[in-house]
Amino acid sequence: MHTVQSIELARNYVTLSNNHDLTQIERLFAADATYYSAYFGEYKGSSAIHAMMVSFFDRFPDAHWEVTGYRGIENSGVEFAFTMTGMDASSGEQVKRQGLERIYFTPEGLIRHIAVYKPGDFPELD
Repeated sequence: MHTVQSIELARNYVTLSNNHDLTQIERLFAADATYYSAYFGEYKGSSAIHAMMVSFFDRFPDAHWEVTGYRGIENSGVEFAFTMTGMDASSGEQVKRQGLERIYFTPEGLIRHIAVYKPGDFPELD
């Protein structure tokens, strides 16, 4: 997969996330996809990832990600820094989190792995 294609797929994922379109997001993941978040833990399989996302959007009903740029990385991946803002429905507090996200795609263009890191925990490239 070309870097330009991977970046467009990552942009689409962020757009759908900002639109809270869980139906379309669920279709982006390979059945055996994995998801790691320094904020929320590890998930294996598209069903577990979808359940986590449903819970996340229930907790942050107005979540929004600001991304200033995307960069292609090896293994059909895309990396981007983000700022997520939203109201935590469980506490009523406004939340602002920054981090680094890496999305890796299958040759067919499905998400095979996502890794979300907190500032200061950014790993070296794979």
